[in-house]
Amino acid sequence: MTAAPDNHFSLARYWEQGDAISHAVAYLLLAMSLVSWFYILAKTYAAWRVRRGSPAVQAFWDAPTMHDGVAGLTLADPEKIFAPLAQAGAAQLLVAGRPSLGGEMGHAEQVTRVLRGALQRATQRLEGGLTLLASIGSTAPFVGLLGTVWGIYQALANVSAAGTVQIDKVAGPVGEALIMTAIGLSVAIPAVLAYNGFNRVNRLTLAELDAFAHDLHAYLTTGERLRK
Repeated sequence: MTAAPDNHFSLARYWEQGDAISHAVAYLLLAMSLVSWFYILAKTYAAWRVRRGSPAVQAFWDAPTMHDGVAGLTLADPEKIFAPLAQAGAAQLLVAGRPSLGGEMGHAEQVTRVLRGALQRATQRLEGGLTLLASIGSTAPFVGLLGTVWGIYQALANVSAAGTVQIDKVAGPVGEALIMTAIGLSVAIPAVLAYNGFNRVNRLTLAELDAFAHDLHAYLTTGERLRK
């Protein structure tokens, strides 16, 4: 029987021949992949819950009282994206007229201030982790390329030290080093796709939040509401 030919392209062989820098690059890519997938899965679940709770905004306006509307929206919004605006608006009705620094402002300005603060906090929750995903998506290919360049350099240095050039002695290490570029791309592509997807979902949610804040402001500052 003929012996099976030696496999010159092997990730295990690349790992055995790699030095501290090669291993550090591999560990860094592994860490970036784990962090990326953690945020992708966590934010996918959070985005699903946000979109599932968004119809509750209409139910808020259909409620008989402000208290009922806030209670229903709070139950339907576990991610606390829409509910804090309604809670802030309801709280503003209770503190109206109390002596405070904010109380020196007009009623409409006070409502604007509290709704803007709630809207800013909701925006921060929606955008949490996106910067990290964007950073991983943009840097992972270059980290993988660094591992490839270093691996090729090491392979050529070993060939030079041996003094003889054989294609199988060069092709194997170079091919193995190119795996690092592929790994870098496999880390970056999901992060970039997830970043773009979350941005689109956030744009829809932020547009709904802005409309909700505008309607709340109108409700809380109309003359009819103030006379009740």
